[in-house]
Amino acid sequence: MIASVRGPVLEIGLDHAVVEVGGVGLAVHATPSTLAGLRRGVESRLATTLIVREDSLTLFGFADADERELFLLVQTVSGIGPRLALATIAVLEPDTLRRALADGDLTTLQRIPGVGKKSAERLVVELRDKVAAPATVPVGASAAPAAGGAGGRREQVVEALVGLGFTARPAEQAVDAVLARSPDAAAAELLRSALSSLGRSR
Repeated sequence: MIASVRGPVLEIGLDHAVVEVGGVGLAVHATPSTLAGLRRGVESRLATTLIVREDSLTLFGFADADERELFLLVQTVSGIGPRLALATIAVLEPDTLRRALADGDLTTLQRIPGVGKKSAERLVVELRDKVAAPATVPVGASAAPAAGGAGGRREQVVEALVGLGFTARPAEQAVDAVLARSPDAAAAELLRSALSSLGRSR
């Protein structure tokens, strides 16, 4: 397993970053909050895991080893793959996820796109005894600087939300609502706010 990568950040997208390691640019898929903590041209370190499939090798990156372990743990549940696991830690911060699993909080778990009541119950049954409820919930990462016009950001963020499992129409409505309140919001901030809004509406 590739446990971590460190190097200058060459590119930052809405769902991945490219980190140069030994002269090679590695595409690392990550959550909006992790990507918001990166800066182009600045050396960064990410905890990582490599998911191997017959037709692909996909590298996932995390702000710390704690997020990575939860990403891997969630995938031990039947029917949950890397995409849904990444959506899980994108919508719910690690401590929020642990608390929901430990408390059997199905409502919170159903904020995750693609997770209905039965899936939430399965998460609780299979993971409740593997996590401990935290004492506090940490504050999220700061937003990255704004980039591009509102139209371009809107299209990119809607596409990222659809990639996380939300349907197009609710994604568009959530992004438009955030832009109406904060027209100059950075793409990463726009994505996190829309995720929060979609989570509450589920």
